[in-house]
Amino acid sequence: MVFWSRSTWSGVFVDGCFWHGCKRCKTVPKQNQKFWKEKIERNMLRDKEVGRELRKEGWHVVRVWEHELKKDFSRVEKKLRSKMD
Repeated sequence: MVFWSRSTWSGVFVDGCFWHGCKRCKTVPKQNQKFWKEKIERNMLRDKEVGRELRKEGWHVVRVWEHELKKDFSRVEKKLRSKMD
């Protein structure tokens, strides 16, 4: 998601725990483990690169884990508001 607030651009990424390698929820399928491990590692590297590039361009970057949304949405809302105000 992209937001504009007070002349500032913010990028909000909701990262799926499986696809983006959440250390809390991380699981690797039993089938094709090498493929999945490499795929998830590439996703994590891309996430870092994208965040770095956006920050260099002056963006605020906020990342939220899938499990955070499921557990406590109001906490996520507060996190977003604090980063975007």
